[in-house]
Amino acid sequence: MAISTEFIENLAADIGNKVYIDIAKWHLYLNDAHLHSPLAEKLAALMEDNDLSESSVKAAMASFQVPVGGGKAKLPLSDLVPSQCFRDLMDVLEEHQQDL
Repeated sequence: MAISTEFIENLAADIGNKVYIDIAKWHLYLNDAHLHSPLAEKLAALMEDNDLSESSVKAAMASFQVPVGGGKAKLPLSDLVPSQCFRDLMDVLEEHQQDL
Protein backbone atom coordinates (compact mmCIF):
# COMPACT_ATOMS: atom_id res chain seq x y z
CA MET A 1 0.00 0.00 0.00
CA ALA A 2 1.41 3.38 -1.00
CA ILE A 3 0.50 6.37 1.11
CA SER A 4 -0.38 9.46 -0.90
CA THR A 5 1.24 12.86 -0.55
CA GLU A 6 -2.19 14.28 0.32
CA PHE A 7 -2.54 11.80 3.19
CA ILE A 8 0.88 12.79 4.58
CA GLU A 9 0.07 16.49 4.23
CA ASN A 10 -3.21 16.05 6.12
CA LEU A 11 -1.47 13.99 8.79
CA ALA A 12 1.26 16.64 9.10
CA ALA A 13 -1.33 19.41 9.47
CA ASP A 14 -3.12 17.58 12.28
CA ILE A 15 0.14 16.72 14.04
CA GLY A 16 1.37 20.29 13.69
CA ASN A 17 -1.78 21.78 15.19
CA LYS A 18 -2.15 19.37 18.13
CA VAL A 19 1.35 18.41 19.24
CA TYR A 20 3.88 20.77 20.80
CA ILE A 21 7.25 20.72 22.45
CA ASP A 22 7.48 22.17 25.93
CA ILE A 23 10.52 24.31 26.69
CA ALA A 24 10.49 26.02 30.11
CA LYS A 25 6.65 25.94 30.07
CA TRP A 26 6.57 27.53 26.61
CA HIS A 27 4.58 25.56 24.06
CA LEU A 28 5.95 25.50 20.54
CA TYR A 29 3.62 23.65 18.21
CA LEU A 30 5.33 21.36 15.74
CA ASN A 31 3.98 23.30 12.74
CA ASP A 32 5.60 26.49 14.09
CA ALA A 33 8.85 24.60 14.64
CA HIS A 34 8.63 23.13 11.11
CA LEU A 35 8.86 19.62 12.54
CA HIS A 36 5.38 18.40 11.61
CA SER A 37 6.09 17.35 8.01
CA PRO A 38 9.25 15.29 8.61
CA LEU A 39 7.61 13.65 11.63
CA ALA A 40 4.48 12.86 9.59
CA GLU A 41 6.63 11.20 6.93
CA LYS A 42 8.38 9.08 9.54
CA LEU A 43 5.12 8.08 11.21
CA ALA A 44 3.36 7.44 7.89
CA ALA A 45 6.03 4.82 7.20
CA LEU A 46 4.98 3.07 10.43
CA MET A 47 1.37 3.25 9.33
CA GLU A 48 2.27 1.82 5.94
CA ASP A 49 4.03 -1.09 7.67
CA ASN A 50 0.99 -1.53 9.94
CA ASP A 51 3.23 -0.96 12.99
CA LEU A 52 1.35 1.76 14.87
CA SER A 53 2.02 0.69 18.45
CA GLU A 54 2.91 3.07 21.26
CA SER A 55 6.37 1.54 21.47
CA SER A 56 7.05 1.98 17.75
CA VAL A 57 5.84 5.60 17.82
CA LYS A 58 7.98 6.30 20.91
CA ALA A 59 10.99 4.75 19.19
CA ALA A 60 10.38 6.87 16.08
CA MET A 61 10.17 10.01 18.20
CA ALA A 62 13.31 9.05 20.12
CA SER A 63 15.21 8.70 16.84
CA PHE A 64 13.88 12.07 15.59
CA GLN A 65 16.61 14.50 16.62
CA VAL A 66 15.70 18.17 17.15
CA PRO A 67 18.54 20.68 16.80
CA VAL A 68 18.68 23.21 19.66
CA GLY A 69 20.98 26.11 20.46
CA GLY A 70 21.61 26.95 16.84
CA GLY A 71 22.55 23.37 16.13
CA LYS A 72 25.07 23.05 19.00
CA ALA A 73 23.12 20.11 20.38
CA LYS A 74 20.36 17.73 19.33
CA LEU A 75 17.66 16.31 21.58
CA PRO A 76 15.25 13.49 20.85
CA LEU A 77 11.74 14.72 20.13
CA SER A 78 10.46 12.20 22.66
CA ASP A 79 12.21 14.19 25.42
CA LEU A 80 10.55 17.45 24.40
CA VAL A 81 6.92 16.37 23.94
CA PRO A 82 4.81 16.15 27.13
CA SER A 83 2.92 12.94 27.89
CA GLN A 84 -0.47 14.49 27.10
CA CYS A 85 0.78 15.56 23.68
CA PHE A 86 2.01 12.03 23.05
CA ARG A 87 -1.51 10.75 23.79
CA ASP A 88 -2.92 13.41 21.45
CA LEU A 89 -0.45 12.26 18.80
CA MET A 90 -1.58 8.65 19.20
CA ASP A 91 -5.20 9.79 18.80
CA VAL A 92 -4.32 11.65 15.59
CA LEU A 93 -2.50 8.62 14.23
CA GLU A 94 -5.37 6.27 15.05
CA GLU A 95 -7.85 8.63 13.35
CA HIS A 96 -5.72 8.78 10.22
CA GLN A 97 -5.08 5.04 10.28
CA GLN A 98 -8.83 4.57 9.79
CA ASP A 99 -8.62 6.68 6.61
CA LEU A 100 -6.17 4.27 4.97
